[in-house]
Amino acid sequence: MSAGWFRRRFLPGGPLPAPRPPRPRASPVPYRRPRFLRGSGSGPGTADAPRRPDARPVRSPARGRALPWNAGYAEIINAEKSEFNEDQAACGQLCIRRCEFGAEEDQEWLTLCPEEFLTGHYWALFDGHGGPAAAILAANTLHSCLRRQLEAVVEGMVATRPPMHLSGHCVCPSDPQFVEEKGIRAEDLVIGALESAFQECDEVIGRELEASGQVGGCTALVAVSLQGKLYVANAGDSRAILVRKDEVRPLSSEFTPETERQRIQQLAFVYPELLAGEFTRLEFPRRLKGDDLGQKVLFRDHHMRGWLNLQVTVLDVDQLELQEEDVVVMATDGLWDVLSNEQVARLVRSFLPGNREDPHRFSELAQRLIHSTQGKDDGPTGDGQVSYDDISVFVIPLHSQGQRSGGH
Repeated sequence: MSAGWFRRRFLPGGPLPAPRPPRPRASPVPYRRPRFLRGSGSGPGTADAPRRPDARPVRSPARGRALPWNAGYAEIINAEKSEFNEDQAACGQLCIRRCEFGAEEDQEWLTLCPEEFLTGHYWALFDGHGGPAAAILAANTLHSCLRRQLEAVVEGMVATRPPMHLSGHCVCPSDPQFVEEKGIRAEDLVIGALESAFQECDEVIGRELEASGQVGGCTALVAVSLQGKLYVANAGDSRAILVRKDEVRPLSSEFTPETERQRIQQLAFVYPELLAGEFTRLEFPRRLKGDDLGQKVLFRDHHMRGWLNLQVTVLDVDQLELQEEDVVVMATDGLWDVLSNEQVARLVRSFLPGNREDPHRFSELAQRLIHSTQGKDDGPTGDGQVSYDDISVFVIPLHSQGQRSGGH
């Protein structure tokens, strides 16, 4: 029986008022596209708003808007999988200040002269899951987390030998020997800063989503240039590759349900209450059926293979004999669902040599890569495959910009 019937039958007065519909939870951040796309057009689907169901324009930065290292960028929204484009992108310059500690117990940050800044560049792609909120938060937050983490270790990065005490002074005479025995290098400090920045950003996103009652997450693929090296950090199923005339080199490894299987199973082993008695941590080759009861079946448990954490690859750009067409291609999984590393490399090699005079060639290449996933029979796959996912692509040239990347 309903509450209305109970009131009419036993209580005086009119019927109960209709229940109020639940108020929608506010997103912690407004939906938007990357800032560097502003002014890129005003056609269907180009505004920071939901697009028409039939509109899938490929967007790139407006001509005249230069990205770091003259990198190219393009993106396309999904084919009605969700209302919004759940990918996000960010790029810019990293200005890292030196940290000096005063004689007093309290510590003060001092901004020194511009020539004493350590500068680098940053490109990042985020693929949101369960909505765009986490990806937008990551795009707004991760670069600040990374700058803070790098500032905490910048003395060790610029020192001839990284000291144990990051004020730049030895705690005791044995410090340099200790560091040498551990084999600590400047790039190890950068990798540690990246790992800490990912962790800090993850905590910020978690707090923001919880406060607003939102759920979701995102992948993160980041490239950072510092002191002549390119650091590529990946958590998720996006991918980065180096394309040269005679080489295709993966710069990241995907984190997928398969590669993350052991970590998830390990969590279920340590915290079985997470399964609530409804699931098993065991993996089976197929979904089990009633006929399988009482039978011996194949399975894998958490201890049957190693598992991965954040993966960081270091590319020593200054040690490469770079050619004009050498690029790094970063893209979210929508591209790699359709194109292989080799197919992307063939497109790069066929397009760039004939377009050397075009200052926008790297964004045009990014657009061409996306168009190649949209079912053209003459595309690189030759079978008209289509990616219905959001796709975001950076094409980062290494030649002239890479040779200048080691400055302060």
